[in-house]
Amino acid sequence: MVKKLIIILLTLMVVAFSVPKTCCGQVKDIDVKKLLKFSTFYAAVNGGTSLSDVDVFSVDNGLSIQTISTPYDYNFTIGLRKIARFGYENKAQTFYDGTESNYSDAATVGKVKGVEYLFEVDYKRQEGVDYMDQHHFIRFSSDDGCPDELCVNFFALKLEYLEDGFADIKYFEASERYRHRDGKHLSWNVGLTHRLAEPYGYDPLDEWMLDNGNLHYTYLALQEGYTVDVANSEYKDPSGNVVATSPEVWEAVVIPTVLADYTEKKRSELANIIQHSFVVGFDYYKYSKKTWLHAWGSLMPWHYNDGNEFSYHNYIEGDQWYDYSGGLIYGIKVNKNLGYFIEGKYNKYWNREWYDFKLGLNYTIF
Repeated sequence: MVKKLIIILLTLMVVAFSVPKTCCGQVKDIDVKKLLKFSTFYAAVNGGTSLSDVDVFSVDNGLSIQTISTPYDYNFTIGLRKIARFGYENKAQTFYDGTESNYSDAATVGKVKGVEYLFEVDYKRQEGVDYMDQHHFIRFSSDDGCPDELCVNFFALKLEYLEDGFADIKYFEASERYRHRDGKHLSWNVGLTHRLAEPYGYDPLDEWMLDNGNLHYTYLALQEGYTVDVANSEYKDPSGNVVATSPEVWEAVVIPTVLADYTEKKRSELANIIQHSFVVGFDYYKYSKKTWLHAWGSLMPWHYNDGNEFSYHNYIEGDQWYDYSGGLIYGIKVNKNLGYFIEGKYNKYWNREWYDFKLGLNYTIF
């Protein structure tokens, strides 16, 4: 339900920002063709071989060999995007295939004023693990061309939903920021962010911790429906299937699964909570054909405590913490032969980190 609501809100935001207005406050009919002009709808499937088969040998009842196979990797991507390219972004590929790493999508401010948007969903399998990634955002940059440092109509809005299955992070974020121009290439921004997410910091296993720091995992397993017959060395799952015949297998193989399932169940039972935060940041963009630099960053040093039982304030030392994100794209063509680049982005929210980067050089031989 939350995902559907987010998609609806994002769509409404695109429409709201794109609706032309008359001088008298009357709204003209929505021009869908203009709204979608220069946007690209894309869908693609990518796949390949995953891990090679692994042979597991056993001599419990004579020699036996079990082959563990990992299914092929794949990535199915579907999306709609309308984002102006920065000067350093080339269009070497004819089509979007879902494998692109557009780090500039994470920037607070776009290249052009007005509305830009991205709606993308990726269904993936990597090394036998299935997960889903989503990234949807609407970015609105206002700039009336005022030459002064202090301009009234100079602000940025961004509405975003991110789900990274590999990093196990998922949240909805809305931010509104006033921008302060500092020269031709640099601007500072200050404002508020509002993030809706699960109660990160909550650990369902805390209530099962003993005073000596150990975990009462056997009682937890019994509560979850497992049965333990110590006399006959039989350990059964809630369905009655024997899952272990020794304490060693029970502790090394079954208990980790019990803990993982229990943690996932308890996390899914909790409702999402909203976090209001103060944010400051910057955007810098300078481009020429021989060198370019695009950098941005955001810092949230203060977060409102609404007294919620599962607020992140309850899981840290002190009352506040720092959440931050940023990105850097730098390239230089030293001469007609040599050039090098570095690109990346980094996020840290609720003490969870996820990042991407790449760097390299090109040398052309004539």
